[in-house]
Amino acid sequence: MRRPAPALLLVLCTAGTLAACAGEPEAPGDVRVRAGGQDITAQPTQYCLDGEGQRYETTPPVVEVSPDTAIRLTVPEGIAERGWQVQVFDESLQEVIGEVDVPQGTETFDGINSSDVLPPAFYLVVVEDKGGDCGEFSAAWPIGFLRAGGDLGT
Repeated sequence: MRRPAPALLLVLCTAGTLAACAGEPEAPGDVRVRAGGQDITAQPTQYCLDGEGQRYETTPPVVEVSPDTAIRLTVPEGIAERGWQVQVFDESLQEVIGEVDVPQGTETFDGINSSDVLPPAFYLVVVEDKGGDCGEFSAAWPIGFLRAGGDLGT
């Protein structure tokens, strides 16, 4: 079995893939969502990678919940270290209904209940704090929630 020469490895690691060579993930990871008996993951729709804003083609998960269901959100360690918040949106992801700040360093937050939000269909968007390498552009993970009588449209 042939092994690549050390010089070749150095060239590959400095040719735009330094994060991968250093063991850093190329994406921020998924957010874990637990509500009632459901346990799902949400992928990011946007993220800052090497100082460039990246947008991803993903469909946010939708969770059907009963009234008064505790919602638990868990973010990757790196996001917890930078800080994050939860933005509450209407059923069409157009209007911000509210924001919940999460203490920096917190990986798991369970301070939201499905009945805390007035409309029966809503989105919670986990948002990384701004101010990193991409300035105002930050990572985001939207998750849809439906209570009885709710509709998230198409």
